[in-house]
Amino acid sequence: MFVVGLTGGIGSGKSTVADLFALQGVPLVDTDLIAHRITAPHGVAMSPIATEFGNEFVAADGSLDRARMRELVFSDETARKRLESITHPLIRAETEREQREAQGPYVIVVVPLLVESGTWRNRVNRVLTVDCSVETQISRVMRRNAFSREQVQAIIARQATREARLAAADDVVDNDDTPLDALTARVDALHQTYLTMAKA
Repeated sequence: MFVVGLTGGIGSGKSTVADLFALQGVPLVDTDLIAHRITAPHGVAMSPIATEFGNEFVAADGSLDRARMRELVFSDETARKRLESITHPLIRAETEREQREAQGPYVIVVVPLLVESGTWRNRVNRVLTVDCSVETQISRVMRRNAFSREQVQAIIARQATREARLAAADDVVDNDDTPLDALTARVDALHQTYLTMAKA
């Protein structure tokens, strides 16, 4: 099946764009949702995470204590790699399963860290980047997550640069202060392009 990798920095509006494709009947595979599912109460990642990091990283309901883990991996690169060695293979396996089961003309895989991973470029036919200014990212995430400016800047600093994401893109959706009707029109046009490519 023809696969489009949808990416963008935090606060770029990836979910909005993905939802517009879903309205066209395109199946979505969202790696963020998969990551949340495997670290939900008694998710498949939780037992190895507890073994590797200790029960203090497991919340009372059996899910990952996200705030505590975020604090650790942001300050300790080794801890981040240990966590990823547990979660990434599980996310990949689940992503591949969902892709195989997807019903539609093509599939969109939402991968926030597509550029950073280094391996995703070879697993998709097309890369679609949702783009906006860094200042827009900061203001959106501060409003949405009630994070401080410094917290958001720290997250952005760990992601690929805007320039790197644009360089990796086959297609770009500008989502700075784009009205919803203009965003919808852009997605409609891309949908037609992808339908043609998928048939070819």
